[in-house]
Amino acid sequence: MAEVLFYHLTASPLEQNLPFLLEKSLERGWKVVVRCGSQGGLAALDTHLWTYRDESFLPHGTAAGPHPERQPVYLTLGPEVPNGADVLMLVDGARATPEEMAGFARTCLLFDGGDPDIVQTARADWKAVTAAGLAAKYWAQEHGRWVQKASS
Repeated sequence: MAEVLFYHLTASPLEQNLPFLLEKSLERGWKVVVRCGSQGGLAALDTHLWTYRDESFLPHGTAAGPHPERQPVYLTLGPEVPNGADVLMLVDGARATPEEMAGFARTCLLFDGGDPDIVQTARADWKAVTAAGLAAKYWAQEHGRWVQKASS
């Protein structure tokens, strides 16, 4: 059954949290598609995933590169999923319908807790996801840790 995880970023930015979630997904043998909300956000993540740690990088690709179907992590602005991803990650204001989320084993929606409009949109997404009958969990940052605050 599809599961939707909401990550309310308040203590650390997307650039710090996304690589961790991607690594965990890849460790489980899952392929991931990361849908970005802007071209600038996609370009920044593309660079960041190659350089976020001195000792490693996250293999990934975009539509601008070769062999999108072979990429363990595929970055996009649109709905395409050329790598047959198990996980959809929505960042930088990217959106998906509950019906689309139901097609993935897991959807992760990461949102900036410092922007009231984005928080309001995430609340609306929570209502839509739970109304559609999808399992959902809401995680918030507390004292440097992720704490599950709600589930449906």
